[in-house]
Amino acid sequence: MEAVTAMTKNYLQDRRAMLILGVILGLLLGLIIGWGLWPVQWYNATPEALRTDLQQDYLRMTIDSYYRNGDVNRAMQRYNELGEDAAATYNYLTTDPGYLSPADVQGFGAMVQSVTGQPIPTTPATEETSSALNQILIFAAVAVLLVLLVVGGLYVYRLLRKNSGSVTPVMQATEVNRQAERTDFQALGLAQPITQTMTTYVLGDDLYDESFSIDTAGGEFLGEYGVGVSETIGVGEPKKVAALEVWLFDKNDIKTATKVLMSEHAYNDPNIRARLEPKGELIVVKPREQVLLETKTLQLLATVVDMEYGAGAAPQKSYFERITLELAVWPRSA
Repeated sequence: MEAVTAMTKNYLQDRRAMLILGVILGLLLGLIIGWGLWPVQWYNATPEALRTDLQQDYLRMTIDSYYRNGDVNRAMQRYNELGEDAAATYNYLTTDPGYLSPADVQGFGAMVQSVTGQPIPTTPATEETSSALNQILIFAAVAVLLVLLVVGGLYVYRLLRKNSGSVTPVMQATEVNRQAERTDFQALGLAQPITQTMTTYVLGDDLYDESFSIDTAGGEFLGEYGVGVSETIGVGEPKKVAALEVWLFDKNDIKTATKVLMSEHAYNDPNIRARLEPKGELIVVKPREQVLLETKTLQLLATVVDMEYGAGAAPQKSYFERITLELAVWPRSA
């Protein structure tokens, strides 16, 4: 259970790297699928979707076909299929008719004017049409995307490299829990607890919040218990924890039992005490201190196995560098 908890917390602490890495992989996968595996294919599109030079060739063929068969309706249909680019394409052919004669181009324009009842709009004779602009925008978008991928990749690489090889607070806590010697309650003349757990807070574990289930040997759920951060002092990272709250939930009780384990400085600060008093009984943490929580059918004994105050600019004995608790639960009747 502790190993799973440690893995979960490590993942949450590196969530920024995971998020960025996920976005980069998603973009790369999208590019591979969209351009490689299943690229967009156009079917039954009109000449309006063609490149500018192909639109010009299309209109030249339309004009040539019109003079060969004299079909006005088909010629107008083909002309209109150029959509918004029709006038610009025609105006370009007046300056560059290609294999057509200028007279044929002018005659086709007169036919269009007679059918539509208005002259063809005059537009600049240029090849820089919307299709060319679209291509420029696509290339610009791809360039920006590649830059983002490179920058994001470098950021993730630096973040992962920074964390690789370093011992995280969660890893330290897991190792402390593994090496801590559990109390042999039977040797002390007490009944074997239903559940017995070691949990350690280490400075830097800003997500510290442990919870455990209470079940009988037959798998019956009795309740839950745990410990989490109750109060911090100062500013900046990592958070400086000045109080932890231990809680016990009993499925047969309407109220959860809670007690607050405080640093010496926090306990003597009236403002902090005023904030924490509504949560439960306030207790100054001391090595080997034992705290008992009771509900209708359960009781929890929390023992301070080891602790160490942090040192720095903060007041003395104000926050925890490390604290290890042993949590043991018995039926209330025992």
